[in-house]
Amino acid sequence: MTIVWTEDLAVGIPEIDDQHKELFRQINLLIEACHLGRGADAVGQVLAFLDSYACLHFSTEENYMRKYQFPGAEGHLRQHQEFIVNLTEVKARFAQDGPGVHIVVITNRILAGWLNTHIRRSDKVLGAHIKAMMQAQ
Repeated sequence: MTIVWTEDLAVGIPEIDDQHKELFRQINLLIEACHLGRGADAVGQVLAFLDSYACLHFSTEENYMRKYQFPGAEGHLRQHQEFIVNLTEVKARFAQDGPGVHIVVITNRILAGWLNTHIRRSDKVLGAHIKAMMQAQ
């Protein structure tokens, strides 16, 4: 089951929205690779890219938080750390069990579910704050 980007997930900051779209794309590549029975190398490459890209994305958001003095930064950073822990769990399960349906299930539950909820509850608040601060300048 793929995850779908919809415009209601947009936070209104093009750089952040584009990165969210890429995270969705990478999670879908991971799910597809497991569904198609691709080898451990293919799944491992997607996991490695997702790991590095998530760090890049979180760094981008954290730079915006500092630049625009986001009051919810501390809690937001904790949520980013939670995603990294979740991704580490997926990678550990992959390393232990190899690619398969179980990786699809935990990817959907742990990564896709987290990302969707995080964007809707936290990133939208961040986006609104950034836009308000930009307009005030």
